[in-house]
Amino acid sequence: MKSTRILFIGVFALVTGTMYAQKAPCSCCTENHSAFDFWVGHWIITDGSGTVVGTNHIQKLENDCVLQERWKGSSGSTGISTNFFNSQTGYWEQLWVDNQGTHLKLKGGRIGNQMILSSEAFTHTDGKVYRNRITWTHNTDGTVRQLWEMVGNDAPVIIIFDGLYRKEE
Repeated sequence: MKSTRILFIGVFALVTGTMYAQKAPCSCCTENHSAFDFWVGHWIITDGSGTVVGTNHIQKLENDCVLQERWKGSSGSTGISTNFFNSQTGYWEQLWVDNQGTHLKLKGGRIGNQMILSSEAFTHTDGKVYRNRITWTHNTDGTVRQLWEMVGNDAPVIIIFDGLYRKEE
């Protein structure tokens, strides 16, 4: 009798759990919400010469609705970003803030194997108008290239950062 009761409780818990899992909505389980998942992981970042320039930890939070970045540069720089797909606008958005006082607000989307986010136009100290554009390219070998450019008239002017992400082992 006791084993029958334990079996019944176990089956009831399993069925109830399965029913709840089916009823619980997943607000961020769309293809758009997973478009930046290739960036999730623990990374070591190198520059073009192969020198390590930092580490980055990207994780999904808030029921997979948010990607959070935690950057630590070899030179002592640190920063965080919050990234999310805005269902109302149809764009990915990023807010970046670092320990140097830099902040960026970017938006854009995925095109093929790239996530391309850009800032609003701003007037630089030289009096010209530019935008920040950051492109993350998901390479076939699993690495990710991050290219941060300052662009004017949609033409790259200055490369601010060009790093290759490799997963920590």
